[in-house]
Amino acid sequence: MSDSPAGRLQALFEGHRLTPTQRRIAHCMVRRAADVPFLSSVELAELAGVSQPSVTRFAVALGFDGYPALRKHLREVAPPEPDGAGGEQGNEYQQAVLAEIENLRHLAGLLADPGPVERAGRLLASSRPLLVLGLRAASSQARGFAYFAAKVHPDVRLLDEGGSMLTDRVDAAVRAGATALLCFALPRHPREVVEALEYARAAGLTVVAVADSAFAPVAAHSDLLIPAAVGTGLAFDTACAPMMLGRVLLEAMADELPDAQARLEEFDTKAAARGLFVE
Repeated sequence: MSDSPAGRLQALFEGHRLTPTQRRIAHCMVRRAADVPFLSSVELAELAGVSQPSVTRFAVALGFDGYPALRKHLREVAPPEPDGAGGEQGNEYQQAVLAEIENLRHLAGLLADPGPVERAGRLLASSRPLLVLGLRAASSQARGFAYFAAKVHPDVRLLDEGGSMLTDRVDAAVRAGATALLCFALPRHPREVVEALEYARAAGLTVVAVADSAFAPVAAHSDLLIPAAVGTGLAFDTACAPMMLGRVLLEAMADELPDAQARLEEFDTKAAARGLFVE
């Protein structure tokens, strides 16, 4: 676990059974990890979009007497702010970009421990075929991963549409020898994704998930979840960190595939012969 403010918060939340509202508060706190020790319960409630009593109940659920005790604890473990912290302003577009940069910094801190990503790489590389799931907002993340993964993995199957056919395709992959499924799960979380993961695990698949928070609804249905926050400063969420994490997982998977480099070189040779790219 990273020693960053976000990493310490995630460690504090681990092992607690949180309600959906409490998961929302936890997610908000992780995203605003540097600011949380200095926020009142009312300010945190407004940021998370919940009631002030919900924040109090959340603190009690973590084992504190109330929110003041939780905030006192966070202040005691928080590092001093760097000089000039909080000085960046700008318009709403600039603020959205700066928030995404901060999400990437949080991801970099999380990746200081490469163990989870390396474990995920082994799981994905050994699954033949490999299922990649992403519905609605997460479909582009899944599609991008599957596109590149197919260049180094011998059998990648993309699941980017819901409906009754989804479980049929899971069954077919399991019969063909699949052992793992990679899921991209982003807000708003479709019910179909949770149901698909429940079905996949019941079918014997190991689920690796990339989600916007360690407290996302898919967490209870994942064997290994690696969080990457989304930006919420614009009308539609931005997902630079989940995309980056997807590329990191691709790298870890390729490292576990002994013929990955040969496959890439073969593709480049054929692409050149076909004049596939204009360069």
